[in-house]
Amino acid sequence: MGRVHLEALRRVEWVDVVAIAGRELEPARRLGAGFGVERAEKDYRELLHDASIDAVHICTPNVSHYQIAKDALLAGKHVLCEKPLATSVEQAEELVNLARERRLRNCVCHNLRCYPMVQQMRRMLECGQLGRVLVVQGTYSQDWLLYPTDWNWRVDALAGGPSRTMADIGSHWFDTVEHVTGLSVRSLCADLQTFHRTRKRPKGRVETFASQTSVKDVEDVPVDTEDFGTVMFSLGEEARGSMTASQVSAGRKNGFRLEIYGTESSVVWNQERPDELWIGHRNSPNQIIVKDPALMEERARAYADLPGGHSEGYDDTFKQIFRRFYKSIAEPESALEYPQMTDGLRQLILLRAEFESHRNRRWVEVAD
Repeated sequence: MGRVHLEALRRVEWVDVVAIAGRELEPARRLGAGFGVERAEKDYRELLHDASIDAVHICTPNVSHYQIAKDALLAGKHVLCEKPLATSVEQAEELVNLARERRLRNCVCHNLRCYPMVQQMRRMLECGQLGRVLVVQGTYSQDWLLYPTDWNWRVDALAGGPSRTMADIGSHWFDTVEHVTGLSVRSLCADLQTFHRTRKRPKGRVETFASQTSVKDVEDVPVDTEDFGTVMFSLGEEARGSMTASQVSAGRKNGFRLEIYGTESSVVWNQERPDELWIGHRNSPNQIIVKDPALMEERARAYADLPGGHSEGYDDTFKQIFRRFYKSIAEPESALEYPQMTDGLRQLILLRAEFESHRNRRWVEVAD
């Protein structure tokens, strides 16, 4: 994620990356050299003393997010953090309050909001084209942890936190749903499953998403983070929904799918075909529209920089979110058009409810 952030920051014209901190100094230096960043540190706290640095991006393993974010806020830095914001509701609440007290800009990188067609869905709902939302369903399915030989630091609760699949990708799905519909999940019933209770952890370095079936020097490690989750939920006063999140679905590389069914029409979006939006009708032919800012709802156009026929995908979502984050720093009176720490807290509240439901085998009310 550090590399993804660096590449996107190069596309925000008024932002300069001046330093990188990494657990190991030489890899941090090599990464920085590729992006023209001259300074590298092993201890991130060395950078927090630098008054010339305005903002910090946190792209580390999940369990370190809270402490780094807290240190950065106390040092007077604006903070942009990868999700999840923390590994507990209590930690997230502390960060939200600290950012508010210090009057610092803060962002949690739920970047999927920033796809042009996701914003198109949102604006179509706002202007009444779908009517009232009745049903929401979908999935976020991947296959990169299908085999017991697949390993990543996210599998280990000591690095990734107590939740894996629901925190890593389920949170993206629920954040997008609440953002697009403007409705809140009020209650839910969740079932979680760990298919591989033991995984083979390579003794050397491995790259995220890389095949590891040929790695021989491994050790068996018990696993208690989930491979899969399914959730039924109520949304607002009337709507109902269901979703699945999986990291063991063969062939699904990044299968985020969101379906919203209203009283007038419906929309379906698939992240693996991000420029397309399916629109369903009862009494007229269905449609597939292709991203074209000239034909999009006015308030969605700003998320599409290129004309129709020119694809905009995953990397562009980071550019869009970073652009809005840094604009809010440069122009303090501007609207905050990006997910903030309060949104990161919201996902941890949902995650806590999911685990409570799974543990007690019942429906759970979700706190506001």
